[in-house]
Amino acid sequence: MTTLEARPVTRTPHSGFDHEHVAIECGARSGLPITVAVHSTRLGPALGGCRVWQYPDWQDGMQDALRLSAAMTLKCAVAGLDAGGGKSVIALTPGEALDGDRRRAAMLDLADIVDGLGGSYRTAEDVGTSATDMQIVRERTAHVFGLPTATGGIGEPAEPTAVGVYSALRATVDRAFPGSGLAGLRVTISGLGQVGSRLARTLAAEGAVLTVSDIDLGKRALAEEIGARWVRPEDAPAVPADLFVPAGVGGVLTDEVIDGLDCRAVVGPANNQLARPDGADRLAARGILWAPDFVANAGGALFAILADGENRGYDEVLARVNLIGSTLGELFDRAERAGITPLAAAHAAADERLGRG
Repeated sequence: MTTLEARPVTRTPHSGFDHEHVAIECGARSGLPITVAVHSTRLGPALGGCRVWQYPDWQDGMQDALRLSAAMTLKCAVAGLDAGGGKSVIALTPGEALDGDRRRAAMLDLADIVDGLGGSYRTAEDVGTSATDMQIVRERTAHVFGLPTATGGIGEPAEPTAVGVYSALRATVDRAFPGSGLAGLRVTISGLGQVGSRLARTLAAEGAVLTVSDIDLGKRALAEEIGARWVRPEDAPAVPADLFVPAGVGGVLTDEVIDGLDCRAVVGPANNQLARPDGADRLAARGILWAPDFVANAGGALFAILADGENRGYDEVLARVNLIGSTLGELFDRAERAGITPLAAAHAAADERLGRG
């Protein structure tokens, strides 16, 4: 086992490492590299799902955990949650699958690491995991959210996440296209997972003109069902559109992709959409409005904390999730007043709350 723990130090913006705790272990049962990253507990115990994904190298998985956990801190702060940011990543090799007994073993390995943190980090489902996986984790630790509804849990957060992204999308449309509705708006959705597919159905029902893509060719059936145009994932960003909606994995907005975008605004559920932090400036320089991802996709975190952690009713939680659009609108206002990007405005809002915390 290798455990890296941050010592009490005075951190600066240039320190290069600002996580409170990072644990990296080779699972005793599964033999898989597992990273659990706790970025901040300033506002409360860290929250962040477990991602199972294929990486060229296990260290790429570790870096993903570091980036995602830092984004969770921002997400919870801007959303007004009493929670910090964390993430866990189980790294697979390219082409490797995780199922059967080994999947169960990996979840139990994760559970032991989470439990060893004594409640400073609470995990949940994420890309590549499910509520059923979290039920296995629950066998060895109480620090887990999102258990199956059949066992009395709140289930998976795809629906609240999609509701929140839709609220953010409406706020973005109001800002980029004042007085315009969704009918006739050209929207490209890249990624038709649980959240992307929900958005696609909703936007199609409202009359948007959709172009969609996914690495899973089986999702083409959904495109045909809702009357959307299908394109290859690598071609999606350059499709002429009013809105581009990243709904897959992160890092899609590289310099090359940003330079090739043919749209007025970008808003979507994918985490860590910017391949580089200065991508926000690059988007602004091109006149493209970008809704910070950790603001737009906060519905899942709100659902986990409010429904599971605070036992709020579903309707009350969805009402709170629907306020994401209002929060984003306020950040757009702040950015415009200060002459900064929405990302800078969101960071400033997060820093203020973390400072008060």
